[in-house]
Amino acid sequence: MSYNKIYAKFQKPHLKNEKFLPFIRDIFEVDDSNLALELLQGCGFWLMQKDEFFELGTLYKEINDSVFCFVDIETIGSKPQDSKIIEIGAIKYYKGKIIDRFETLVYAEFVPEHIVELTGITTQMLENAPMEHKILKAFREFLGDSIFVAHNVLFDYTFISEKLEIYGDFPLLNPRLCTIDLARKSILSLRYSLGYLNHFLGINIKEQHRALSDARMSLEVFKIALLSLPHNVKNIQELIEFSRGKKL
Repeated sequence: MSYNKIYAKFQKPHLKNEKFLPFIRDIFEVDDSNLALELLQGCGFWLMQKDEFFELGTLYKEINDSVFCFVDIETIGSKPQDSKIIEIGAIKYYKGKIIDRFETLVYAEFVPEHIVELTGITTQMLENAPMEHKILKAFREFLGDSIFVAHNVLFDYTFISEKLEIYGDFPLLNPRLCTIDLARKSILSLRYSLGYLNHFLGINIKEQHRALSDARMSLEVFKIALLSLPHNVKNIQELIEFSRGKKL
């Protein structure tokens, strides 16, 4: 199951109940439409039902009235099937203020030297850290139905989502926003890596390649990018489509 597969159903507005409900029952392999909708929304998918139609909930939520969750993970490897998360950091942001934080190391038996050099996270630091499956459950509760935001969001979002499925849970279906894409549309820069933007934009967060500090950098890039948004970008769906380069 993937966000893209479900999202594709909404490329035409006013999705009729009789077309969507059988599809979502099949996705969750249940016979009850109400249960299927509860599961869908429980996974973080934003859905709006209007009489005999369904629409994306992101069309009806203003940017300044939405909770954004800025996320970064440090990992050993890049493929969820044979890799480990060793740190998760996340910051919830609402109406111009940080409202909550999530930060934890994650147990791993061994951290390769090149990861130690990049992150400063050692095997010894992880000896008594919580297990990955427990952290993923706690993170999902923290994320709730907020918008998942990251620098190169596809990596963090997909990695966490696939890890959840490996542990027998449902994947993430929250709306997602990439601050690389948003920065490219809003900020004139030679490069768009997080480290470069950190210095170029005067954010100047000293610690890098640690989850919470990188999540904070992503938040600061987001705040600067919002200053250059076109006036017609007001709801979450418009923000997502603007960041992806779609004409509004």
